[in-house]
Amino acid sequence: MDIGVSTVIKQHLIDPESCIRCNTCEDTCPQGAITHSDNYVVDVDKCTHCGECLQPCPTGAIDNHRKVPRAIAYSVQDQLGWHSLPDALTAAELAAAGVTFEAEPLAPVAPGPAAGNGASMAVTQYSATVPPWSAAHAYTKLYDASNPVTATVTGNMRVTQVGREYDTHSIVLDLGKTPFPLLEGQSIGIIPPSVDASGRPHHARQYSISSARHGERAGYNNLSLTVKRVLEDRQGNPVRGVASNYLCDLKVGDKVQVIGPFGTSFLMPNHPGSHIVMICTGTGAAPMRAMIRWRNNLRTTQNFASGKLMLFFGARTQEELPFFGRLHNVPKDFMDVNLAFSRTPGQPKRYVQDLMRERAADLAKLLADEDSYFYVCGLKAMEEGVVLALQEIAEGAGLNWANLAAALKRDGRLHLETY
Repeated sequence: MDIGVSTVIKQHLIDPESCIRCNTCEDTCPQGAITHSDNYVVDVDKCTHCGECLQPCPTGAIDNHRKVPRAIAYSVQDQLGWHSLPDALTAAELAAAGVTFEAEPLAPVAPGPAAGNGASMAVTQYSATVPPWSAAHAYTKLYDASNPVTATVTGNMRVTQVGREYDTHSIVLDLGKTPFPLLEGQSIGIIPPSVDASGRPHHARQYSISSARHGERAGYNNLSLTVKRVLEDRQGNPVRGVASNYLCDLKVGDKVQVIGPFGTSFLMPNHPGSHIVMICTGTGAAPMRAMIRWRNNLRTTQNFASGKLMLFFGARTQEELPFFGRLHNVPKDFMDVNLAFSRTPGQPKRYVQDLMRERAADLAKLLADEDSYFYVCGLKAMEEGVVLALQEIAEGAGLNWANLAAALKRDGRLHLETY
């Protein structure tokens, strides 16, 4: 069969060995070309090689390509079954497929119809892929699955009400003398022990750190995570999350395999007078807690002119909200705390976007201020409502949303990290 040189393509693939299943690529892809079950895969008929997914990937797993004849390109089903990337086709294999090599082109794949094309896909266009101009330098990918760091558990405390079904823990890991620099907004990978049902080692799971850059305890090389025990999927079916249950059950003295760090854009500003608006649900509070702790450190130990801090924090009930009791002890002149609960018996449902609209006047001023930075973290279902609320608030204040949204993204001032 003569396939011909015009059908040779540079197929975009994701390395299943280094991918930590963080969902960043799927969220970012404007064509809906990326999907997943266990592996994250790229549909050759939809990928346009726009490159939007490359920079946000924390591990580099997304940046893999293979030169293949279009007629025998790797299907989605092929990729879902991979344990590792296939070797590149040799010249002999390409020749056997009818490919010749004089002036061989790498033809782009014709774009297919965009998947979904709904509001949730459009929302991703607003998220910045660059950090604030004053963010500290982030170190990334110092350790991978072939070279993990062994950390020691030095603390494991439940941070939701004991005796309730919502079990969330703050877990402190000590890294000893191993260099592992971290910033607020970064994440790490945890490798659960043992193997999966297929006998393969578990892949790493990604968790945002909830401690500031100086660690949970200054002077020690440690970090903290905020982890909710997963006992059901999003449809309410019983499951037992491998990594979350492993972490929540850890005892002081246990050893944990850690990789990373990951993340170069969801970082906080460090210049005096900068404002931070944090919008989160559940364990999406982890990076926000880290930012709050660092700002409080600057406020109490250094001559730092802190800008305004606003927190919009949502959960189904106050019992499910991590760190609920401690939020009432935060000085009001330090942070403006707004809490929303959607399942309080006898009360109407309230979500973070409802609170945002109630504070529209304050948020409009911050949206118009080039020193304001907005961070959104939590379940993906919240993302669309939050962005639409920001748009509504901006337009209600006479701001041009299209111009403002472009500036927020360009200047690293609006960051969306949902799962």
